[in-house]
Amino acid sequence: MIRSKSAKITDGVIVLVCLLVVLACLLPMLNILAQSLSDPMAIVNRKVAFLPVGTNFDSYKYVFKDPSFSRSMLWTATLTVICTLFSLGMTILCAFPLTYDSLKGRKLINTIIIFTMYFSAGTIPNYILMKDIGFINNPLVLIIPNCLSVFNMIILRSFFYSIPESLRESAELDGANPFTVLIHIYLPLSAPVLATLALFYAVGRWNGFSDALLYLTKPDFHPIQLKLYNIINNLSSIEIATQEGTAGGVPQATDGMKAAAVMFATAPILLVYPWLQRYFIKGVTIGAVKG
Repeated sequence: MIRSKSAKITDGVIVLVCLLVVLACLLPMLNILAQSLSDPMAIVNRKVAFLPVGTNFDSYKYVFKDPSFSRSMLWTATLTVICTLFSLGMTILCAFPLTYDSLKGRKLINTIIIFTMYFSAGTIPNYILMKDIGFINNPLVLIIPNCLSVFNMIILRSFFYSIPESLRESAELDGANPFTVLIHIYLPLSAPVLATLALFYAVGRWNGFSDALLYLTKPDFHPIQLKLYNIINNLSSIEIATQEGTAGGVPQATDGMKAAAVMFATAPILLVYPWLQRYFIKGVTIGAVKG
């Protein structure tokens, strides 16, 4: 197929815009990385801009010296894996039955589910509910209340609708029950969308801290983002005390420490996407309907 000159120009403009968007997203991370590796005096004098100045690792040493930070990182990684698997299971079990036209009350169930997507009780009623069911200071409060995203369920349900119904009917004629149809037909064909939803759930859980802030007072169950929030607040208090002259011997520049803590908490989840990208491509090839 021969492409016109105008089409090539349009493609070039789209590529340029995409590169600019990617660059705009990377610049803040490069600035944080540069601050975490720069000399404290360079940060105080505001000489750091995307490249480290007077490179040192004192900020990272400060972060690594805190054993609770590493423990919080390990707990968050474990929690992310558990929540992702549990949420995917709940999403599949909710979306698959809704693809059956013979399901009684299907429209009503869909309406109720979508209603919860737009309306919620609010923070205080939710806190009272968590307290009444014994979820305060319970790690289950980080898993169960947000185990299902209605938006993700709608995405998966729509993908299930796109799978030819003849595949399910032929399996049912051979004696397959709904669980067999789900496991052997729908899930293999849904590998790309499941990988995408897994990434959504994993990133959401890794970056979440508001539920832990509201419902958990024991530091043993604090996820990494809440730990980072507390560290930055403590460093801000140190910085204020230093400026007021009430904290002798405390490092004056805490921006590098904040940046090191941010990088330490952000780097693991940044490594997930390139690893998961393989499964996007693999899922497309597995999900292809062979003739």
